Amino acid sequence: MPNPSALLETPAMPHPDTRKVVVDIAGLNKFYSAFHVLHDIDLKVREGERIVLCGPSGSGKSTLIRCINRLEIAEKGTLLVNGTDLSDNTRQAAQVRSEVGMVFQHFNLFPHMSVLDNCSLAPMSVRGLSRKQAEERARMYLNKVGIESQADKYPSQLSGGQQQRVAIARALCMEPKIMLFDEPTSALDPEMVSEVLDVMVKLAGSGMTMLCVTHEMGFARQVAERVLFLDGGKIIEDAPPNDFFNAPQSPRAKAFLAQIVH
Repeated sequence: MPNPSALLETPAMPHPDTRKVVVDIAGLNKFYSAFHVLHDIDLKVREGERIVLCGPSGSGKSTLIRCINRLEIAEKGTLLVNGTDLSDNTRQAAQVRSEVGMVFQHFNLFPHMSVLDNCSLAPMSVRGLSRKQAEERARMYLNKVGIESQADKYPSQLSGGQQQRVAIARALCMEPKIMLFDEPTSALDPEMVSEVLDVMVKLAGSGMTMLCVTHEMGFARQVAERVLFLDGGKIIEDAPPNDFFNAPQSPRAKAFLAQIVH
């Protein structure tokens, strides 16, 4: 894992309490039939915060961030993104979703479209950009993730790491206010992980609000402002990375870290 300070200068942030709350979750509960996957989640995310969610499989991490993008709808509680209640108005929720970018474990690129077209489609169809405007924006973000030279290729012609960087560029082309990452490196071969993490490190340094589900603890240590540890659908710990890694409070977090941190 590269040292972020060698790649960028992270902009100075004001005290977290002075930043605008962009995600406000209170009493959130989510069920899959009889399975209670999220239990009374309370969470405030402030503008520019970089939050890593970790925990064992099945702890509710991915479900939580999918609720923020309204890919999942909770049965109980409130979830406001930039002041809009996602459970209240479908049209407003669709507008909010267009401002929340998401990168998945699997790249979900359109295989029949070029890299450039994959990145240009949503800005044209959702934002109303002309093809020329959309392609200029796409090339700009492809350049930011270091893959502009692959713009005319198709996803099948790229490595897994390159495809994931295209997926990040595609999300950025919508110029979202919040970026969500759902285990973006877990489907990659080990040698490809670092190239995706490099891009995420640079994005973190730009001041983007980020919530990332990941087991890459080096990334969490160096980039996150807060680490959330989930277990059994509950947030068990919410702490700065130094506190979480050096002095976890719960036995469950201690056992988790003992298994994955070497």
